[in-house]
Amino acid sequence: MAKEDYIVSLDIGTSKVRVIIGESTGNNLNIIGVGSASSQGLRHGAIVDIDKTVDSIREAVDHAERMVGIRIPSAYVGISGEHIQLHSSHGVVAVSSADREITDEDIERVLQQARVVALPPEREVIDVVAKEFVVDGLRGIMDPRGMLGVRLEVDAYLITGSRTAIHNIVRCVERAGLEVANLVLAPMAASQIALTQDERKLGVALVDVGAGVTSVSVFANGVLMGTSIIPIGGDYVTQDIAIGLRTNTVAAEQVKLRHACAMVEQASEHETFRVPRMGSNKEAEFTQYDLATIIEPRMQEIFGLVRKEVEKMGYADELPAGYVFHGGVMSTPSAAELAGEELQAPVRIAVPEFLGVRDPSFVNGVGMIVYAARTGLRPSSADYNAGARQVRSSNHVGVFARIKDWLRDFV
Repeated sequence: MAKEDYIVSLDIGTSKVRVIIGESTGNNLNIIGVGSASSQGLRHGAIVDIDKTVDSIREAVDHAERMVGIRIPSAYVGISGEHIQLHSSHGVVAVSSADREITDEDIERVLQQARVVALPPEREVIDVVAKEFVVDGLRGIMDPRGMLGVRLEVDAYLITGSRTAIHNIVRCVERAGLEVANLVLAPMAASQIALTQDERKLGVALVDVGAGVTSVSVFANGVLMGTSIIPIGGDYVTQDIAIGLRTNTVAAEQVKLRHACAMVEQASEHETFRVPRMGSNKEAEFTQYDLATIIEPRMQEIFGLVRKEVEKMGYADELPAGYVFHGGVMSTPSAAELAGEELQAPVRIAVPEFLGVRDPSFVNGVGMIVYAARTGLRPSSADYNAGARQVRSSNHVGVFARIKDWLRDFV
């Protein structure tokens, strides 16, 4: 198998660093390897210790390489956080062909025109996404290729991030011995496998309940309308358990994974477990019901904050498709039922349909694999030097290919 047939994603999370290897064979895509390591250098989704983050990346990469028996030279790297912003933009060009037929080149030029905006020096463009095209005043066009016209416009938005945050991520990846194939906005990648076309068109909130933060992204009319970060996540549930049961966080995490239930009324009083007590050599026994009385209030708080965030974004009454959740803590039994009660809306949990990664915590990593496979991007499309993202001028076609495929997916 040639190297270009492997697609590797790197998901750097607050609690875990995951490397996922996908194998592209024709129209088929398989997940053939997964490497993971505890994440030691992040807090609330932001890098606070580069050396520890580099060590975690190396450990995850080594795990994945040993599983598959190949060397990983580069990876698609997910990016998200409070520093991500969306900026509306507009581009206008004249159709260049003599017969006035709109070609790929015209669409490429108008998208590049939309990228030309004045940004503060601390901001950097991650991606550009078209909302709609306008041909000679006719609006609502998602793919204008082949149409006849004189004037082509695009309403788009730029996805930008903090230059410092982006460079820190790239620096960590490079110091771990990898090249950055491309940066991928995590909610956009996750939507590839978490959302259906109907959900994206009707209106849906995609919610990633991570360990350190919860990200809320609203999709409507086929495009990402807004994204926001809540500085609370699954680690808070673990801390509550540790405090409530007076045990250490390692034991609390194990208890959460093995015996948790998100709703008190669904918990069992007959399922018991023992945990070591802080400051003592003795163990104490508790029931799943006891554990649920600790977990449910925190989960209710998270879901309540998600609802408030959607209200701030102005979409509280415009989500016919409801909420789609992912993230490790959402695998907790009864989490979806509790979310439905709190949000008073349709709720489902997204799970990748690939063998070996059927867990809500793998949505971001697998989403990046699917994103790269669909768009046909390869590591040579971008160049990162000294921790700075410098897209070659010849990469315009690569950027355009991504936009074309996004349009095709959202139509």
